[in-house]
Amino acid sequence: MSKTLCFGELLLRFSPSANGDWLLNNTAPAFVGGAEANVATALALWNQQVGYCTALPDNFLSKQLAEYLNKKNIDTSSFHYSGNRVGVYYLQQGTDVKHSGVIFDRTGSSFSQLKKGMIDWDSVFEGITWFHFSAIAASLTQSAADVCEEALQAASAKNITISVDLNYRNKLWQYGKQPIEVMTGLVKYCNLVMGNLWAANVMLGIPINEALINKDEKESYLQQATISSQTIQQQFPKVKIVANTFRFSRNEDIQYYTTLFTDKLFVSAEYASDKVLDKVGSGDCFMGGLIYGLSNGNAPQQALNFATAAAYNKLFIKGDTTNQTVKEITATIKNV
Repeated sequence: MSKTLCFGELLLRFSPSANGDWLLNNTAPAFVGGAEANVATALALWNQQVGYCTALPDNFLSKQLAEYLNKKNIDTSSFHYSGNRVGVYYLQQGTDVKHSGVIFDRTGSSFSQLKKGMIDWDSVFEGITWFHFSAIAASLTQSAADVCEEALQAASAKNITISVDLNYRNKLWQYGKQPIEVMTGLVKYCNLVMGNLWAANVMLGIPINEALINKDEKESYLQQATISSQTIQQQFPKVKIVANTFRFSRNEDIQYYTTLFTDKLFVSAEYASDKVLDKVGSGDCFMGGLIYGLSNGNAPQQALNFATAAAYNKLFIKGDTTNQTVKEITATIKNV
């Protein structure tokens, strides 16, 4: 059976209410998150073997977090205990992590202080068939980016399938490097790239045809998805699969669909709603769905359909992670 290892920073998210009454009531919901942890949680829920590698301080809080993940059937044996603090972010209830109001409090976190040589990757990768990380892991410090490359080199040498999420956070990347300076050196090791057209442009320099995008039409976005995906494959020969998500908010309405490119473009069904509960973690759920489907040998369209339904359903679940089972997700899949 396949086993996935996710690598990234484990975070705590605090979500105060918009009107400030949390101060009077002494209540601000806390959620365990982090892009790669969200992927791991989804895979474990779907009965996949999955481990999670991160860095945390050696204290009671970290042990509680490890136990929390263990209870979700996530292998935490590769946790590295060093440094002094857990990364935190604050997000007002009902908003998105990409929202300008998000507050990151991650400076000096244990993960951001990782350095090459601290993690024994030969040991960590024992029995692993799929390795997943995200651009966020490389966005914190140069040393964290260096550790990402160290991990990718080790995984590549072992012929482990590698996936990356090009999730872009404009409030990160504060250590003097532009994303394109770092991510092009990391994506060259990857077999699957997931993100969106705009992230690929910022992080990998993949051109966008403004004439197509300015039409703001689905068919034009799909044309650009094909062009961008082919360009990524040409520039990064190890990349065999490129996935793109399209989530548009118009007033209170949400329009959502996705694509997957191998040697041709696969397109999901389109989902829409006039309300959303929690946008955080939807993309991570999509990534988890792709890993779930592809690692289990599903055809590209089938894997895409599952991942899309899982990601869309996450929009109506509070917290950073999904709680929907494979059966529940399968029941909501819209066929193309």
